[in-house]
Amino acid sequence: MTVAPNLAPAHRILGPKARVDVSLAPYCTYRVGGDAALWVEAQTVGDLQLVRQAAAEVDCPVLVVGKGSNLLVADAGFGGIVVHLGDDFAQITVDEHEPLVTAGGAALLPVVARKTAAAGLTGFEWAVGVPGSIGGAVRMNAGGHGSDMAASLVSAGVFDLRSDNPAEGVRPWSLDDLQLGYRVSAIRPWQIVVDARLRLAPGDRTESEAEISEIVRWRRANQPGGQNAGSVFANPDGDSAGRLIDSLGLKGHRVGTASVSEKHANFIQADPDGSADDVYRLILDVKRRVLAETGIELHPENKLIGFESIAPTEVGCQ
Repeated sequence: MTVAPNLAPAHRILGPKARVDVSLAPYCTYRVGGDAALWVEAQTVGDLQLVRQAAAEVDCPVLVVGKGSNLLVADAGFGGIVVHLGDDFAQITVDEHEPLVTAGGAALLPVVARKTAAAGLTGFEWAVGVPGSIGGAVRMNAGGHGSDMAASLVSAGVFDLRSDNPAEGVRPWSLDDLQLGYRVSAIRPWQIVVDARLRLAPGDRTESEAEISEIVRWRRANQPGGQNAGSVFANPDGDSAGRLIDSLGLKGHRVGTASVSEKHANFIQADPDGSADDVYRLILDVKRRVLAETGIELHPENKLIGFESIAPTEVGCQ
């Protein structure tokens, strides 16, 4: 495979750390979408500094992909650098005496939830049902089952891909710096969450593990499996996006290889070997119908990449 001419200088800087034309479908829970022009599996802060240097050299967009559980990339792919945090960024350390948990940006939320419960800590059980990474959860203040990241987050380590200082590493951000709100934070698209510190509370392991089991049971009973990226739309004030979509009879509504889930109307399912562009068209169709019938404009929680012209500074997901 040959790298695009405009990315050749970036490829030279990244060297063997970069792969060309890597399919993003396996890295997104929709399991659809195009290729990354350049793919980098970052294992160290030094790798991230190389990405920063390469992106600055060619002024190209950078997309950070974690678990991809909230991400849809167009069939045309992504024409810049895609960064995926490797296993070295997935470490989890539990200090039962504080009690404080340090988790890498690539650590999976269900793993952190189970590990903290096993250590006799409570407050993170809710996360067992969210199939994302710590980095992505901080970026969007992920939540569920009556809690969210803001309830336990103390601080996060953030790497800035646009820093003017090529030697700059990870900087600590306080909870005030992060400005967490409903599914939002102050993290910009060019900033990468590489770790987070959570303050939990002493608990009972048996009770926490029972709560985790109940959350898993509830989600299996009420939310679909298969190829989806969780809730497509954020809930409008005082209402539920799923209720609004269901009230219009849109469960099962299909556009090409994508359909509204029969189990939960705020989930969209992609067919095996389906099209990301079909998923996108269905999102737009549902949004249009809800607005026309109810006057309420739904806003996607899913991060939509490559479906329209996006400036380099406006691309980012984790």
